[in-house]
Amino acid sequence: MERNLLEKEWIHTNGIGGYASSTISGANSRRYHGLLVASLNPPTDRRVLVSKIDEEIKLSNDETIQLGSNQYPNAVYPQGHFFIKEYQIFPYPVFTFEGDNFKIQKSIFHKRGSNSVFIEYVNQGKETIEISLNTTFVNRDYHSMSHESENCNFYKAEVENGQQIIYAYYESIPVYEKISKGKFEENRQWIKNVEYNEERKRGLDFNEDTYSIGSWVVNLKPKEKVVLSYSTDENLYSFDPEKEKKEIIAYQKTITSSKNNTFFNDLLLSGDQFVVDRNSTQSKTIIAGYHWFTDWGRDTMIAMRGLSIATGRQDESKLILETFLKSLNQGMLPNRFPDNPNDEPEFNTVDATLWMFIVLYEYYEKFKDLELIQNNFNQLTEVIDYHLNGTRYNIHNTPEGFIYAGEGIAQLTWMDARIGDYVVTPRHGCPVEINVLWYNALKIYQHFSTLANHSIDARITEIINHFSHNFKNHFFNNKGFLNDLVLPTISEDQSLRPNQIYALSLPFNLLNIEDEKSVFKTVEEYLYTDLGLRTLADNHPDFKPFYGGDIWSRDNAYHQGTVWPFIFGEFWTAKYNMSSDKEKEKVKNEFVKAVQTLKNHFYNENGLYSISEIFDGKDPKPNLGRGTMQQAWSVSNIIKVMIDFGLTGNEIEI
Repeated sequence: MERNLLEKEWIHTNGIGGYASSTISGANSRRYHGLLVASLNPPTDRRVLVSKIDEEIKLSNDETIQLGSNQYPNAVYPQGHFFIKEYQIFPYPVFTFEGDNFKIQKSIFHKRGSNSVFIEYVNQGKETIEISLNTTFVNRDYHSMSHESENCNFYKAEVENGQQIIYAYYESIPVYEKISKGKFEENRQWIKNVEYNEERKRGLDFNEDTYSIGSWVVNLKPKEKVVLSYSTDENLYSFDPEKEKKEIIAYQKTITSSKNNTFFNDLLLSGDQFVVDRNSTQSKTIIAGYHWFTDWGRDTMIAMRGLSIATGRQDESKLILETFLKSLNQGMLPNRFPDNPNDEPEFNTVDATLWMFIVLYEYYEKFKDLELIQNNFNQLTEVIDYHLNGTRYNIHNTPEGFIYAGEGIAQLTWMDARIGDYVVTPRHGCPVEINVLWYNALKIYQHFSTLANHSIDARITEIINHFSHNFKNHFFNNKGFLNDLVLPTISEDQSLRPNQIYALSLPFNLLNIEDEKSVFKTVEEYLYTDLGLRTLADNHPDFKPFYGGDIWSRDNAYHQGTVWPFIFGEFWTAKYNMSSDKEKEKVKNEFVKAVQTLKNHFYNENGLYSISEIFDGKDPKPNLGRGTMQQAWSVSNIIKVMIDFGLTGNEIEI
């Protein structure tokens, strides 16, 4: 079996923001890993409650074999991952442990819509075995870490209605535990100094202490199974694990759509992990990335283009849009819904609101749902008015028709890295992608007004014309590409960044074909990789070739050369849009070849059946994904291009 199972991660989500996740080896490598990571206020307020299970089997000859794995200082112990012979991720994670005289299959799955996880063991060998299941617990916010308490009897366990109820501390959230058969042997102990290597790489605290109350001991004859379950739901005793497995399989069949393209189907299943319930609005939303992101306005708008609109999931698309439309304030969408339900949403974004117009346009083009547009037209008018007349963070319209944004140290675009009061990528002024989005928003608003039979202020047409007249003069520079940022009549930033690609990929164009080809050629030469686009050309003095280390090092590299795969699809959409009808087939074939590197990453590296948030800026390698292991817009962008290009059949062979 592979020897790098300590580095490969998996995740299985429950549809409300909670999940189970670890490495293939079973050794947790992040503070975010756990078998029961519950979302107590979906999709936020996430807590790690059950850390992991270490298994030990005893054979008929009294030989004992440990199947668990943990990283400790300078050692991995035990090393049960060497017995893993097979594994799969979908429809739910399954691991097969095999030795000379035993074969055990372990499956992990959720009850959808519930903070409930089931761990099933099946004896697939030829002799009866005794299996001991030692569960370790924590009870903490998923951003924090747990350490030994002075009171070693801190964890209180009670038996009620055939299930054990575990309290980590007084008035803590109870964890309900149930097993289908077996006896419990109490043996309380702290498991100290467990190391999480991914946290070490990020320059963070990487040691944790977890707690074990004891072990369940079960005799399993050949073909017999045992199911150990954990939940925050007191109704756990009534849940049927076999039924939940079948419902997961049935649900996933409603998500996949291609009979011939395994890669496309797996992308759809991967993308579905991000679409979750939001309790506060009794609606749907999109998690930006696993493990540590919640639902961000910008990420949701960009990601839903591929995850729910292009895939034809109208009901969910409408619910997601309504979630954010309800939260409009002073003409702005929230940038982030906080983890703490008592905190107010944050509105420090200029692009999320403008992306909403793109999303509404693509939603209407896909579903022809004019009612949604009509019902929210007044809100769209309010957004336009606030941007024209001024709103938070000095967002306002300039005499040139552009959108200006920024004040103080607030960073409002997706390139918003800041360390304390130090702004890594200052972009106060008129960023190119914000203004391309603004132009598209105005054109879409004008288009919707005609469809919905609404009259609009005559100045909208005037501003559109004014913008079109001024855009090239201010943004298209003498080097043949677009400035990243301008302060009209004052200054321009000619840093070569990927934000200009949106001028070629979004619905309403601003440049003639010759200028588009010039921009595209420059982006392709200096920013393109088969894993995404660099955020800064590698010949720029601020270029950072690698992403890693402590927060200072990471945030300094985040947008200074780091490769982002979510823009990969925009690049190919731009190339497709510029091509003649005769050339489009050639572009499709080129995309099929180019996407193979990301496909390899998706199946074989880092987060399995996932696409990482970012990659190193210099010589990016698919096995060195950085940031989150599973990012919504990274997956979404590939799905959207494949659908737009008509590549959902068997064009990309696995």
